[in-house]
Amino acid sequence: MQRISDDLNVPSVYLYTPTALFISLGEHQSEKMFLRRIESTDVDVGRILAFDAVLEDLEARKISVREAAAKMEEIANAPEAFPPAVSVFSAAVACAGVAILFGGQLYDACAAGFLGCLVTLAAMAASGGSAPRGWLEPLLGFGTAFAAVVLGLWLPISPRLITLAALILPIPGLSLTVALTELAAGHLASGSARVAGAAVQLLTLVAGVAIAWQLTAPWFQEPPNVADISQWWLWVAVAIAPIAFAVVFKVPVSQWPVIMTVVLSGFCVSQILQSSAGPEFAAFGGALAVGCGSNIYARVKNRPAMVPSTPGLLILVPGSIGYNSLTAMVQSDTLKGVELAFQMSMTAAALAVGLLLANVVISPRRNL
Repeated sequence: MQRISDDLNVPSVYLYTPTALFISLGEHQSEKMFLRRIESTDVDVGRILAFDAVLEDLEARKISVREAAAKMEEIANAPEAFPPAVSVFSAAVACAGVAILFGGQLYDACAAGFLGCLVTLAAMAASGGSAPRGWLEPLLGFGTAFAAVVLGLWLPISPRLITLAALILPIPGLSLTVALTELAAGHLASGSARVAGAAVQLLTLVAGVAIAWQLTAPWFQEPPNVADISQWWLWVAVAIAPIAFAVVFKVPVSQWPVIMTVVLSGFCVSQILQSSAGPEFAAFGGALAVGCGSNIYARVKNRPAMVPSTPGLLILVPGSIGYNSLTAMVQSDTLKGVELAFQMSMTAAALAVGLLLANVVISPRRNL
């Protein structure tokens, strides 16, 4: 927006937060201020790519401002990239893959996929309503945890693990990482607002989970001892989960190969460093690999680096650690909760540093 304003010789200043956009046009006596309320929505990479192409044409003077506005309105009102059934199935597959990545068994993956499907359907149903925001997260936490314990009465599953895996999409791990990156880059208003929003969303989710655990305490059963799952299933999950997340984020099919490459490189680097250097350095290395790969894509394809980096970071983000920290405190294990909270903060900071350093090592030459 700033570059286009400069090209059009319109003095302007922009300030963005997750819920508001401030615009100043003109200068001195002719300066005008505008404030627009912004409603947070799900990430839609397909639309971001289309918007980016329109802005690129506008900056190159291939189209006029009026034509660009008309095209953007058309993109905003276009139908979804994938049918709802495909999105729900992909969310279920993503949750099942996350259950495997968290050390679960095949039964855990199936249960997490089933509950993740229900969570996604509930979120879709709530998105079209007019009720005040803030009620959905505790309800999702309560319903998922309650259903996980009930399933544990008949299946050899770990209710706590599948609760975490099924809630992986509402857990704001990615928002926390983006917030710390914004703060480190000096965007204090948007970074602070995003940290506060992520913290409240996580707290309300865990509050629902805690209530369900209190009610179902007499039924809770520890999972039986089973053999470790084959490493082949781990790599199957690593191969499938990025594509599932790509569908969830509405990434066009043409971009899937680069997403697979970036995600696998970040995951492999983090796994190699995990055993030798610890979780924080593993997160830093994984984020650096994802950031460098995404920036190479941005330079070669001249498209936003967030296309591969968004699903790539979701495999690395520390949302699960924050969830485990709060649940440990709910269970009166304060010391473990504080340790996990500190680990979450350090992991998120390591991810932010890795992303920022990637922009220094390989500049994307783009804003997104």
